[in-house]
Amino acid sequence: MEYHAETKEAVLSELDSREAAGLSGEEVRERLERYGPNRLKEKKKKTIAARFFEQFKDVMILILLAAAAISFGIACIEGNPREFFEPALILLIVVLNAVMGVVQESKAERALDALKNLSAPHARVIRDGVEQIIEAQDLVPGDIIRLEAGDFIPADARLLHSVSLKSEESALTGESVPSEKFAQAEIPEKAPLGDRVNMVFTGCSITYGTATAVVTATGMQTEMGKIAGLLEGEGDGLTPLQLKLAQLGKYLGIIAIAACAIIFVVGFLNGLPPMELFMTAVSLAVAAIPEGLPATVTIVLAIGVQRMVKRNAIIRRLPAVETLGNASVICSDKTGTLTQNRMTLVKGFAQEEGILEAMDQSLSEPMSTLLKCATLCCDGSVTFEGDREIHIGDPTETAIVLAAHRHGMEKDALGKAYPRVAGLPFDSDRKLMTTVNQIDGKLVVITKGAFDVMAERCTSGDVDKGAEINRAMSADALRVLAVACRVLEELPGEITPETLERDLHFMGLVGMIDPPRPEAKAAVEVCRGAGIRPVMITGDHVLTASAIAKELGILREGDLAMTGVQLDALSDQELAERVTDISVYARVSPENKIRIVKAWQKRGEVVSMTGDGVNDAPALKAADIGCAMGITGTDVAKGASDMILTDDNFATIVEAVKEGRGIYANIKKVVGFLLGTNIGEVLAVLVAMVLWHKTPLLSMQLLWINLVTDSLPALALGVEPVEKDVMTQKPKSKTEGIFAQGFGVQIILQGLMFGILTLIAFRQGVEVTGQLAGGQTMAFLVLALSQVAHAFNMRSNRSLFATGFFTNSKLNLAALGSLVLTLLVAFTPLRVPFNLIALPGSLYFTALALILTPVFVMEAIKAAGFLRHRG
Repeated sequence: MEYHAETKEAVLSELDSREAAGLSGEEVRERLERYGPNRLKEKKKKTIAARFFEQFKDVMILILLAAAAISFGIACIEGNPREFFEPALILLIVVLNAVMGVVQESKAERALDALKNLSAPHARVIRDGVEQIIEAQDLVPGDIIRLEAGDFIPADARLLHSVSLKSEESALTGESVPSEKFAQAEIPEKAPLGDRVNMVFTGCSITYGTATAVVTATGMQTEMGKIAGLLEGEGDGLTPLQLKLAQLGKYLGIIAIAACAIIFVVGFLNGLPPMELFMTAVSLAVAAIPEGLPATVTIVLAIGVQRMVKRNAIIRRLPAVETLGNASVICSDKTGTLTQNRMTLVKGFAQEEGILEAMDQSLSEPMSTLLKCATLCCDGSVTFEGDREIHIGDPTETAIVLAAHRHGMEKDALGKAYPRVAGLPFDSDRKLMTTVNQIDGKLVVITKGAFDVMAERCTSGDVDKGAEINRAMSADALRVLAVACRVLEELPGEITPETLERDLHFMGLVGMIDPPRPEAKAAVEVCRGAGIRPVMITGDHVLTASAIAKELGILREGDLAMTGVQLDALSDQELAERVTDISVYARVSPENKIRIVKAWQKRGEVVSMTGDGVNDAPALKAADIGCAMGITGTDVAKGASDMILTDDNFATIVEAVKEGRGIYANIKKVVGFLLGTNIGEVLAVLVAMVLWHKTPLLSMQLLWINLVTDSLPALALGVEPVEKDVMTQKPKSKTEGIFAQGFGVQIILQGLMFGILTLIAFRQGVEVTGQLAGGQTMAFLVLALSQVAHAFNMRSNRSLFATGFFTNSKLNLAALGSLVLTLLVAFTPLRVPFNLIALPGSLYFTALALILTPVFVMEAIKAAGFLRHRG
């Protein structure tokens, strides 16, 4: 049953409940057993052990485990204790990678816990004809509950009676002001959540008035519970970077298997011993896998996260940094994200003056009088703690009070100077509030409220001009209040609307809006310059949303604004076809937001969703990256997000995108640098086996190069400064691989260069020393140190003479560290387990020439213009 579309009598009948007496104790017990407690289900969380073993699903890790098993088997057969060093080292690397993966994985899901905490702990309920206070978790459908100002709503309920009721629902619907509620309202069956004014919803609060209601849904069946269900249904999809690295792992695995097959065929045809073939296969597996890549990428991302914190952005999942850099669409909530989430008086019209006045400038005397009277007719207040404003009461009233304060009229001082002697509180039926104040020895009635209602009660003042101004202000999406007054000879014997709210003098109008953040317009402009499409998604009215969107530059000529009802009428396919034409979505539900996000994703876009309310949480989780507000954001939104903006500043997203793009560019440098080595290693081992039936590098030597000498320069490349013009480039397509635009070819050619250099070094070493170990030592030194020299080439596609040889101090230190560690293995007793030997002096000079060759080759290629500058 759609309870909002039914009469209260039909709802009570359906729920088998009685308005006066409520449910009996027996009925409560039976329903509690049927529906369960009024709380949200928790999502089952993965154990540490489960997360640890998940790390071993990676293809690269599986190949290394297979290599370790083969190496261990060979060590057992040969019975040499030194042979166990190699499998032990491989296993140690694999376990360390797995531990790091668990440590860096995003924390356990907190969104459902946060939703649970939003539920009210207690409720006032009528049972067996007696009003009592119970724990909210014991509520059941059919319970009769009482609500008043200040109460959190403990369950979804249909109003039976209401008096001037208002509910704060911004976290659920996106409304920037409390929603007026009417028990007798007739609501269409398909009305969106924000228009169901005869319903109240759990997790929201009552800001004004009183009500009696019957509970219609509890726990996971509430609107809040449905959001929790949506959160649970949305998985933690892989980011583009994770997908690309997973794809890379599969390719490398295929290369390793193919290379091993070639080795076995060649070895078998040439009658090589099986043990030697197995050891070579282990070497090839190690050579094909960039062991340091997962850890290095993780560390580069972690360093990026630290930089993001300094820019007021907290990353909850490491790969989200790169995803944000690729964002091509930002779907942003309006209230509290693009706007300040605070009603502000912006325009006023005093009919004596006859013109519209901006409230942030000095006011005319009639406008000042109008503002003074409007403030006297307010119950809301604003207090200050240092620079912090604390708004108490209805936001429209606190907007008036704050405007008066800024023009030197303090509400408390006005109250003392012009004391209130009588009054009529705001009533949602008559849409007016009235006070009687003593002003300069006279009794003055001051009434404020909706213009259309006020106009009927005014007998003087330029009401026609007021109607014209009211239409103009409403067209600008302003919330308009009219103010009128009347002087009394004496206080009536009975204070009623009939005795006070008549024969009024129309004074004028005040217009307010939840204004855009000052920095949001510039941020939107930068986003467009970066090829990012901004889209506004809000629960607010379409007129208000469109006005804000136009001011910010989100809604441009030719763009459309659409309501949730219109969106529901479209199929998923129709939405995907039209989504590029729509810049504003208003009065939307949580399900609508997910549909919008997925429609963009269906077109291949990388979608970022920003928001702060409970209603944003499912879309935050469904998006490629969700950004929650840190100050005004609910715990639910933060728990569902990938990134939290600690200053609630939309402009921070621009900095985050810039940082994300820079980090992605650096990760490409790291991947290119490390894979160049691996391709060189595979080619060297494969060609040497085919030509000479000997391996130029042992698996331990390869592990040392991949994990020690290469990792330090790779980390330093990961912290290269972000290119200055990165925000003038278009975002990368979701389908664009990490090796696109010739980058893969570049890596292969560089790998070919390292393979040739290594083979030359190996052949020279064998011929000069007459020993296989001599060739392997020579190959080890050249491959390890040529990579260190090549790290300087990878900094940019521009010449080292343009970027500066030693301008990256971190790379200088990393290169020095790698050099020292390599020499330590080559010239100390540590060389024994690595099967290295001392070489004749002439070979060291040959090695030096080979080591520096990549620098000269790459400088020549850059000078010839074969590599274009990408930043």
